[in-house]
Amino acid sequence: MIMLYDEPTTGLDPVTSDEISELINEVQKKYKTSSIIITHDIECARATADRIIMLKDGEVYTEGSIDDFENSTDPLIKSFFK
Repeated sequence: MIMLYDEPTTGLDPVTSDEISELINEVQKKYKTSSIIITHDIECARATADRIIMLKDGEVYTEGSIDDFENSTDPLIKSFFK
């Protein structure tokens, strides 16, 4: 089973955003699901993602682990992961 989430934390306060990220992780573990999460919320990505795909102009710009993104020297990626 694959769960799709489209901006699950948009417009939420930080406490509720963290709770939603925790809920996503709990659902994955309990029901053994995979998830695709579309988000601009880097904290949500940090809390939930095994792999990240960054799009630019509607195409895959790069992909990798959260560590790959946080350690990148690419200026675009660094602008998201300060």
